[in-house]
Amino acid sequence: MISAYTGTQIREAEKPLLDSGMGAVLMQRAARGMAGAAIAELRSRGHRLYGSSAVVLAGKGNNGGDGLFAAAYLAGRGMRTTAVLASATAHPDGLAAFRRAGGRVLTLTDANAGELAALAGRADVVIDALLGTGAQGGLRGASAELVSQLSGDPRGLVVACDVPSGVDADTGEAAQPVLPADITVTFGGAKAGLLADPGADFAGRVVVVPIGIEDSLPWPALRRLEAADLAVLLPRPARRAHKYSRGVLGVVAGSPAYPGAAVLACRGALSAGVGMVRYVGPPEVADLIRHSCPEVVCSTGTVAETHVQAWLVGSGMDGADEEEMRRVRDAVDSGLPTVADAGALPVLPDVLAPQVVLTPHAGELATLLQRLGADLDREAVEASTLAAVRRAAGLTEATVLLKGASTLVASPYQDFYSQAEGTPWLATAGSGDVLAGIIGALLAQVGSDVGRFRARGIDPDERWAAIAAMGASLHGLAGAAAAAGGPLTAGRISDALPEMWGKVSTLSN
Repeated sequence: MISAYTGTQIREAEKPLLDSGMGAVLMQRAARGMAGAAIAELRSRGHRLYGSSAVVLAGKGNNGGDGLFAAAYLAGRGMRTTAVLASATAHPDGLAAFRRAGGRVLTLTDANAGELAALAGRADVVIDALLGTGAQGGLRGASAELVSQLSGDPRGLVVACDVPSGVDADTGEAAQPVLPADITVTFGGAKAGLLADPGADFAGRVVVVPIGIEDSLPWPALRRLEAADLAVLLPRPARRAHKYSRGVLGVVAGSPAYPGAAVLACRGALSAGVGMVRYVGPPEVADLIRHSCPEVVCSTGTVAETHVQAWLVGSGMDGADEEEMRRVRDAVDSGLPTVADAGALPVLPDVLAPQVVLTPHAGELATLLQRLGADLDREAVEASTLAAVRRAAGLTEATVLLKGASTLVASPYQDFYSQAEGTPWLATAGSGDVLAGIIGALLAQVGSDVGRFRARGIDPDERWAAIAAMGASLHGLAGAAAAAGGPLTAGRISDALPEMWGKVSTLSN
């Protein structure tokens, strides 16, 4: 499991070592790690070190010092290095080490920003060490002009030092201009803002360099499940299992206008291992489900008459049928774990419960927050996804999954997950319906198995967020496998899921 922290958490963990005079040691560890990551990436791209060029964009603080020391190491490996100082002052020890290594030093001004952007654009490596985790706001003046010009031009490998300058380490908010990194080398622990959009848009691949504070870190601000976690958490049927013991999911979804959403939700659930799916809804939708998924048991009964372990409601519902909306409300009121998607969101009570998992996209989340009194539109949600999902979970007391390139999950207890295993090809009609089906299936299978989560270091009260994150991870992995780098339709996500599930499960054997 990847753990990510706020900048404040990292700085507090560093403080005892800094107070004991180990600041220079921490900086050297960080710089060596960053230089090593840059060298490894260059070599993977077929570049020779000797004679290659590197430009470090150095701010005046410790982040700039890290960058200067890293560039000094690169100079020692035979690279031609140039430091562009964003201020007349720079980290004195870092600058001295850089000069001793033979590096060239230039000072950025308003007059030469364009010229130095062109210089950096021709380099094999650019190290962005302008702003660190403690910076407030984004780049200004000549630094902003340089990065703005450099961002739009072809360039070599970009390595961000701890965070891309302008990205908030805590929230992922990005103050433009930001130079997109190929890799972000971050120290002591991943920063939460690197795993949440829009910060993740600029971070590239995140490399964590240990510097000696890791044992002092607190509970993470954000976590990300990995394949090894899924291998332990995913259910496996016992030898004498039967369809009822493996979980039964009830589905209230689809409408005459969008019947396919119910089919895709059912297919997602069936592919995610649930023992049985019971569909309750309009006859014309049920007929399509019978033809597409004959395994699903369909009826026109009530929620109270339908015996299940969990519910999925809302996918493909347009709110036109009051009887269907009543089924949605009854499912949520049942107290059972429930995935509430799409058309269910407008008719839910304002205050829910942790076992209710809401699955909005950014526009739906903005509408929900506005209904609850928050003045946020879609643009505001997308500009600060972590803050938005945190606020929604706090207001609704439900578990909230915000779909996106980085899918975020927040529990009302303020436990957070970020999953990003997918592909942009997952942005296709019906993909969210499949995701809802996967999460519903997992709720039905493992929602009551508190020991499974406790054994993985997950508080049982927080298991609903972990289950939603499991679903997002599986959805992303299956989608990436099905796409294989090309276009994708939602149904193929379900088709790819069992094989992906099997591959992940073998990791625990």
